Amino acid sequence: MEVERVDFVAVPTRDRELAVAFYGEVLGLRQDEHRSLEFWAGETCLNIWEPAAYGVEFQPQKNAHIAFRVPDVAAARAELESKGIEFEEDTVDTGVCHIASFTDADGNDLMLHHRYAPHD
Repeated sequence: MEVERVDFVAVPTRDRELAVAFYGEVLGLRQDEHRSLEFWAGETCLNIWEPAAYGVEFQPQKNAHIAFRVPDVAAARAELESKGIEFEEDTVDTGVCHIASFTDADGNDLMLHHRYAPHD
């Protein structure tokens, strides 16, 4: 099997308007010009979907963070905090990257990420 790329990541929501505002306005992701519930982070599409519309119980995505690569985690974190986003803990320095974890309005796990050194 040859995997070419990830086509999209499904992000569950209970409130499509709230999710659209969060991903479009708070995070500033580009909304797809053809599908109002799709947002682009670089080459990766985030597809917002409502499980209840398909008869599925809503469950937030936990422990499978979408990691948004940013040039400066501290600056991006400060910008999001100024918009009311609360982070789960202090920014983590792993020795190769900085990580700052937070959630969207539905409780889906997200993170800011910046690798500053290669793995050994």
